[in-house]
Parts: sequence; structure tokens; C-alpha cells
Amino acid sequence: MAKYVLWGEYCDDVLEKRAPYRQAHLDGLAAQKAAGVLVTIGPTQDLKYVFGIYEAEDQSVVQNLVESDPYWQNGIWTSFTIHPWIQAL
Repeated sequence: MAKYVLWGEYCDDVLEKRAPYRQAHLDGLAAQKAAGVLVTIGPTQDLKYVFGIYEAEDQSVVQNLVESDPYWQNGIWTSFTIHPWIQAL
């Protein structure tokens, strides 16, 4: 399986705006992790960006997971890019 890096941006006032969607977001991520698709994900310390690593058949799988996430659907993530990644170590 190929690996992919997700980089995205959070909206302003993310801590307040994410509250109604946070549990559904975390539940979805837990399901992705249990399925072996999500390796890791989290915000930068300044809460401006999200970084994630996925392992999937192809990039469209990752794209669909991100676009179905409550954070994307409700404007908590405001943009994202997905890049194929070669793990050197």
C-alpha cells in the first residue's frame, strides 16, 4: 500500500467552532485507525495546520476520507492537500 501525507489548514477560532463536530470527527478517525488506513494525524501546536499520514490503495481513498470528515464538511478544515509520500526510514 502507498503512503500519503495530508496537510491542511484550520479555520480561525478553531477551538470554539469545532466543538459541535469534535466527537464525530474523533470517532471517524478512530475507525480509520482501526481499519489500518490512518497512521497518525494531529494539529500543529499553533492550531493553524493539520498533518496526517495515511496508508491506502490510492490517493482517492484518502481524498474521500478527508472530504467525508465532519471537520471538512463544516468548515473547520478550510483547505487541504494530499501528497504521495516515500518513507525513507
